[in-house]
Amino acid sequence: MEAVEAVARLGGIAARADLLCLTTGRKLRAAVAEGSLVLVRRGRYRLPEADRALTRAVQLGGVASHLSAAQLHGWEVAFPCSTPWITVPRNSKARKSPRHQLFWADVSDEHGHITSPMRTVLDCARRLPFAVALTVADSALRHRDIDHQALVRSADAVRGKGAERARRVARHASPLAANPFESVLRALALEAGLDAVPQLDVRVCGLTVHPDVGDRDRRIVLEADSWEFHTGRDAHERDCWRYTVMVCDGWLVLRFTWHQVMYDPEFVTACLLEVLARSQERANAA
Repeated sequence: MEAVEAVARLGGIAARADLLCLTTGRKLRAAVAEGSLVLVRRGRYRLPEADRALTRAVQLGGVASHLSAAQLHGWEVAFPCSTPWITVPRNSKARKSPRHQLFWADVSDEHGHITSPMRTVLDCARRLPFAVALTVADSALRHRDIDHQALVRSADAVRGKGAERARRVARHASPLAANPFESVLRALALEAGLDAVPQLDVRVCGLTVHPDVGDRDRRIVLEADSWEFHTGRDAHERDCWRYTVMVCDGWLVLRFTWHQVMYDPEFVTACLLEVLARSQERANAA
């Protein structure tokens, strides 16, 4: 896989160790040399679109916001943006353009040319689809740039358009999701009606395992299954053992690929709704 594609797949920013599961060191070095990737710091790379957003924000007298700000904060996102997201003051005469996503709002409290971490999460939560917004919030928490309790309080204080969406994202956000793949899978499960918890602790065979997403009451677990990240035979063996012992213990295990979750969510949702319907039928018959 090409280095740029690998970084995009990992959320627009990624560590070298994770990238080397998908691409090669030679391709990484070449991508940095030609400017198609940016070396943020030692061993961490991101796409250059965020830098273009910062430049455009300065030109328009505004701030990089929403997904552009998320990438500039170093957070993994579900779908890295290809055009800058900019918020300008309400009285700005900046014009809409295919070259950028433009929003008008009060930015007087912002310092520098990037919205603050908390505002970035809330802006995304108010405007973006639930799965995309949840990924941003999960990433911000995972990188410890915001606190979950503070996020819930800030979301509760939001008024106007998108307020309820912000509160929903805040309520379900978690630092336990390892990556955008797991965040989007959990969002789909929540929207389908599962009580979806990230890294649910499940006790089987005298050991505690942590499937990617789980619903304890219904004994359903969902795995974000990426064969690329099996770094060897031992990792593959551990995953197969975990799936098997959970099934033997009465759990229903559903495994979804990255492409299914990110680009065919209708299929994932249909599977989850079918499982929920059968679960309800069994409960009614009991």
